[in-house]
This record gives sequence, C-alpha cells and structure tokens, in this order.
Amino acid sequence: MPLDDEPRLGRSTCMTVNLDPTRQSWKSRGFSCGVWTDPPGQVWENYTHAVDEIIMVLEGNVEFELGGKVLRPAVGEEILIPAGILHSVRNKGKTTSRWLYGYKLK
Repeated sequence: MPLDDEPRLGRSTCMTVNLDPTRQSWKSRGFSCGVWTDPPGQVWENYTHAVDEIIMVLEGNVEFELGGKVLRPAVGEEILIPAGILHSVRNKGKTTSRWLYGYKLK
C-alpha cells in the first residue's frame, strides 16, 4: 500500500495544468476560477454551497468527499460538486496542496 506522498495508479506526479486555457474553459461554462492552497493535514469538513462548484488538483495529495463518496483525483482531473451536496476536502499529503476551485456564476 503506498504512503501518502507516493504515486498511485492513475495519479500523475509530473503533470502540470496550463492555467490560462483552464480559466478560459471554466469562464465559458459560467464558472469563476481561483487557486486554493492548503498546508499538510488541512481539513475542511462538511460544506455545502447554493451553486455548483468545480475543482481541479494542481499539486499534492488531496482527497474530496462528496455525499459520502471519497475521491482522490489525479492532477488535472476535474470534478463537479453539485449545489447542495455535502462535501469535505482533506490534504492527505506531507506537502502543501494547490487546487483550482470555481463557483457557478449566477
């Protein structure tokens, strides 16, 4: 079983995300786009939002729990969090994590 910061099947440790095209894509789909940074061990538990949220990991070992389902997306993988869904975010790694987040603009 891999340690927190070891590569996993389906996870890329060297992929980078080109921010400009990602921001443009999210904007064209009606989402804002910001970068969030969390220290090792940071946990954000049990949040809901009135609008859809979209996220994408840029670096680190980030775990998302959506409605009881745990996801560990690879760098560059996009996840939609529908409005009203209870969700949590956890930096499971031993390094800082960075991820993009955006909310559906009204």
